[in-house]
Amino acid sequence: MRPLGIEGAWVLEPRVLPDGRGSFHEWFREPEFRAATGHGLGLAQANCSVSRRGVLRGVHFSDVPPGQAKYVTCVRGAVLDVVVDLRVGSSGFGRWEAVRLDDVTRHAVFLAEGLGHAFLALGDEATVVYLCSTGYAPEREHVVHPLDPGLGIDWPRGVEPVLSPKDAAAPSLAEARASGLLPSYASCRDHYRALRLSG
Repeated sequence: MRPLGIEGAWVLEPRVLPDGRGSFHEWFREPEFRAATGHGLGLAQANCSVSRRGVLRGVHFSDVPPGQAKYVTCVRGAVLDVVVDLRVGSSGFGRWEAVRLDDVTRHAVFLAEGLGHAFLALGDEATVVYLCSTGYAPEREHVVHPLDPGLGIDWPRGVEPVLSPKDAAAPSLAEARASGLLPSYASCRDHYRALRLSG
């Protein structure tokens, strides 16, 4: 696993073994994950999302603690996967980084609790699966508008974004910060430290 430019985010670039039957790769290995992050991945929920071209999901995040870490890959089609640092007080606050996830390279992204997540479906149909450290809890789930000019995410041109009503009505980064929705960097660091201590 290779760290991304945002603290708490990594990309897995697995070795894909093709043959006449198809291909094989390991998309998660506990020892490699633990060596990169300093702790294991507690699995509470696994999600599968199917999106048509242009569907834009996010920027989603959860209250910390407990937050929700995600390990994400695209098993069919392609998406532009985006990690956003939403942790107030972080030196990277407001920064984002994008990784193309597709069914050829088989890359995967891990993002720690407190980071925001979004993705845009690039083809006719994209199937994204992700492992979550905690289960879905609506009262702890929030969203920042993915097209907020204040974030300035460089979404691909020529793909018309399709947002859910919830995502379309989401606050900007500045509005979310002013209303106290965003996690603090200090609480996230305390949570990461507790994860490392617990193994």
